[in-house]
Amino acid sequence: MTEFYPPDYAATGQLIDELARSLECNGWDVDVFTSQPGYAFDQQQADKKQQIGSLTIKRSSSARFIPSRIRGKAINGLIFFIRSLTHTLWHRNNQDLLLVTTAPPFLPILAYLNKLFCNKSYVCLIYDLYPDVLQELNILPAHHWLVRCWIGINKLVWRNAQSVIVLSTTMKQRILNHSPGLKTPIHVIHNWIDVEKIYPVAKADNWFIRANNLPDKFTVVYSGNLGRCHDLETIMEAARLLKEKAVQFVFIGGGAKVSYCQQEVQAHQLSNCTFLPYQDKKDLPFSLSSGDLSLVSIAEGMEGVVVPSKVYGMLAVGRPIAAICEENSYIRSMCDQGQFGQCFNNGDGENLANFILDLAKDQNKAQIMGQNARNYVEQNFTADIITTKYREVLTSALN
Repeated sequence: MTEFYPPDYAATGQLIDELARSLECNGWDVDVFTSQPGYAFDQQQADKKQQIGSLTIKRSSSARFIPSRIRGKAINGLIFFIRSLTHTLWHRNNQDLLLVTTAPPFLPILAYLNKLFCNKSYVCLIYDLYPDVLQELNILPAHHWLVRCWIGINKLVWRNAQSVIVLSTTMKQRILNHSPGLKTPIHVIHNWIDVEKIYPVAKADNWFIRANNLPDKFTVVYSGNLGRCHDLETIMEAARLLKEKAVQFVFIGGGAKVSYCQQEVQAHQLSNCTFLPYQDKKDLPFSLSSGDLSLVSIAEGMEGVVVPSKVYGMLAVGRPIAAICEENSYIRSMCDQGQFGQCFNNGDGENLANFILDLAKDQNKAQIMGQNARNYVEQNFTADIITTKYREVLTSALN
């Protein structure tokens, strides 16, 4: 169960699609229930039903409201929740196990209701941890009745699940902080990347650079969601400090903080920043490889609440990574293990700028880090490696 699925370009949907196809290839009968596309490039409607071998994709007939607004997202999610609940109850005799995501955030409640009324087992896959997101963004205070109620429901959902899957060790710790003594197994399974489809492209051979007239400078790429949960402030500080240097920042994607970044560019007359829209999945090897350094960031307070999936694609194209995150971030552990870049505290734009200049002057160092990045993802985060872990958890839940 997931609100997002291709042709949507949302990362959660892309990953669920690859997982579903992997399960199907390994002999599983898989049903996906999802929504109509809301984040696709030029496709607003998709077939209500698709059959790919033993993989069945069913889409709600409901159209999306305005996806770019918080209220619109909430309405979309509520409608999808109701449709999903109706669907699962109607087809309760056709399912052995329900894998439910946090897209929308309250979807796991559906799994608990299915267990309560139909005695159907389920596994929770947590992409973003709510209501923690709302608390950390100061949308709702910790003492708000909705927050306290949501946390209570979460505990009920987790307690009755066969397993809970999270994307990082820090997210697992947050769950245990909410629910001490939880006996349900919590499995930390990272996201993955298809290393056959996302691969390094030399800048000299990269049509994306020419098509977008990117300057012949040391290029720093931020690709993906420029949203509230990401630290764009530290990145823009580095851009201001490097205003007179031969360094270009390229922002690819969209989100709530795009306007902030563009305002900073205007206010400080920054000619070293380029903004491009989201790119089609088939073009990702070229867009991600257009830089000499990749950026990933998690806003302060968001560690263990969200997990940026963009880091795996950045590793796959063999570029060094500069990560802005807290001291306890899982990304720091990855960076220490893989030796593919450097991490910086939130607000430390000065040291980030110095690191960028250091790599710009030492191309050999950048190439070594980039090769380490590719090696690290091939050894740890390929689709085969990670989907095998999913099959093990799901098989255990079925048994």
